[in-house]
Amino acid sequence: MNLHEYQGKSILHQYGVAIPEGIVVETPESAIEAAKEIMEKTGCGSFAIKAQIHAGGRGKGGGVKIASSIEEAGRYSKEILGMTLVTHQTGDEGKKVHKILVEQGIYYPGESSVEEFYMSVLLNRQTGRNIIMYSTEGGMDIETVARKTPHLIGREEIDPGVGLQAFQARRVAFNLGLEGKAFKEMVNFVIALYRAYENSDASLFEINPVFKTSDNLILAADAKVVLDDNALFRHPEYPGMRDITEEDASEVEAAKYGLNFIKLDGNVGCMVNGAGLAMATMDIIKLSGGDPANFLDVGGTANASTVEAGFRLILKDKGVKAILINIFGGIVRCDRVAQGIVDAYNNIGDIKVPVIVRLQGTNAVEAKQLIDESGLKVYSVITLQEAASVVKKVVN
Repeated sequence: MNLHEYQGKSILHQYGVAIPEGIVVETPESAIEAAKEIMEKTGCGSFAIKAQIHAGGRGKGGGVKIASSIEEAGRYSKEILGMTLVTHQTGDEGKKVHKILVEQGIYYPGESSVEEFYMSVLLNRQTGRNIIMYSTEGGMDIETVARKTPHLIGREEIDPGVGLQAFQARRVAFNLGLEGKAFKEMVNFVIALYRAYENSDASLFEINPVFKTSDNLILAADAKVVLDDNALFRHPEYPGMRDITEEDASEVEAAKYGLNFIKLDGNVGCMVNGAGLAMATMDIIKLSGGDPANFLDVGGTANASTVEAGFRLILKDKGVKAILINIFGGIVRCDRVAQGIVDAYNNIGDIKVPVIVRLQGTNAVEAKQLIDESGLKVYSVITLQEAASVVKKVVN
């Protein structure tokens, strides 16, 4: 589950990670009041106005502005709120900004002794260990740094049996070139950041940049946080942070029916049961000259209603030129899926794209008979090779 910056920072603050003073608002009037409140608390007269969307690159897209006065904070807030922000992660359609974070300015005018670092905590799936990645090149796309100057990225792997050790946090601070008060502050920052990551059952904490002020304070100037959905039951306070307006509408709808759905950019819709079979089906589509338009797993308890819901989700994608249904009946009965296909056709009406149906396993014979006798304009196949041949025929 993705979090907004302000939500991620609230978790960081709970675990002792230093963050700038900030208030999230939804109107320009509230932004002005927030700026006044921040000024009273901190004495700081400059502010960062930040669009809150689930995407990176906000600054380059015009979604982050630095205001030097309360009046300017109000003006920038009015510009950003309601805008459609386009970044390299949103796609051309962009995302509408519903909330902004008004934050204490940490870029003091005329100062040259500030520094920006990159730091993240995530799981290294190759080793099965958590890893702290860090770099002196903060504020830049870490992918660009990794591609052009990989030697500037440091890594600290944590043994799960003992956890993060103090000497590792010190090594990170040393490798970032810090000393004195800044060194001590960074050590504390690393320890608190890892504690936040581990205790919140996150899959990613990314701070870019980690900011060192002229008076050697270390702050999380930004925060990208992804929580592990499978661990949310341990954190009843986190599900309320979910913002479905930032998620793909099809994926949100799929979840209501217990479907695992991920939208892709291809031209052949898929409906399968089981993740492994889904991956194999997507490979078959690709090898046949098509491109998967989605990942859709109806699960082991598929019935007429879930199959119909799957049809409707796939057909919402105007780029779909064909649909391949590939079901192996283990727990699920193929005849039940077949009935769902027939019902979906009758309920939805005229389905204009070709539909290829392969049902194997429990009650497969009955299922094929039901499809063949339904009068539906579908391609009923038995083997994957047949399915591949039909896909090639209809999409090329």
